Amino acid sequence: MDHETIRAELPSLVAGHLPRNVHRFKFRIYDDKPPVSALGFQVDPEPFQGVVIAITESAIVIKIARTVFGVVDRQLASEIPRIGTTVRVTPYARHHFDGTRVDAPTEEVRHTADGRTYTVRSVILGGALTRLPVPKPRCAELAALIEQVERLPAPDGFRRIAHLLVDAGARDFTCVDPDDADIITTSPALRFTVTTLKFTGQVTVLYERGADLYAVELHRNGELVDRVDEVYFDDLGHILEQLIDDGGWRQIRIETISSSRPGLATPTQRRSDHTTS
Repeated sequence: MDHETIRAELPSLVAGHLPRNVHRFKFRIYDDKPPVSALGFQVDPEPFQGVVIAITESAIVIKIARTVFGVVDRQLASEIPRIGTTVRVTPYARHHFDGTRVDAPTEEVRHTADGRTYTVRSVILGGALTRLPVPKPRCAELAALIEQVERLPAPDGFRRIAHLLVDAGARDFTCVDPDDADIITTSPALRFTVTTLKFTGQVTVLYERGADLYAVELHRNGELVDRVDEVYFDDLGHILEQLIDDGGWRQIRIETISSSRPGLATPTQRRSDHTTS
């Protein structure tokens, strides 16, 4: 969605939906570009509710509050609602493997020197790191692989590789964690199952000590269906995206809460009424 185009169109689209004595309004665009905070951190947008006031070729405009509007990329919307419909919009947000948002506040109970307890509630700017649901490894190479999956960025630049796995429905994690003496004959590996439109089955990321590189294997029903060799650590996200990421995570979910009210004025009628007043 072209931001400059929608910014130019918005004043006329929202004019008939502003109070008569108000000439300024706020809006946020929801598309495949994550919003950025005043401090420069990419943030995960919250769900919101409002009334659909306009639909263009590229955008769905929703009135959220008296002078606040949301603009949803039409190509990413899960459905196209009717004008006048009240909807709930859930943009993409990064999550941990347990389903909680990465920006969810955490609480920690602490104790003072005299035995009194108090609770500290904190939020990590930019989102907390998403940990893989695996035990702490003994093998240094396996530990490095896990850390890279947790910390390295996915190709989209917003998620990390771990979030790519969350969005692919990764589950049933297992590890091959050999002793140092067995690392040549037994490759350290991370295994998990995914379910996407691109691939459903088991994914294995193996460390090959001789080449000091990774390999990625796809198995379905116990049979090898694909293997990519000579994967450098900084290309791991790209390979996993190519193999298992179907892009469905980008969709912005729109749910209809209530239908249009009978006799609701169209945007054209509203703009006309506002202009002639």
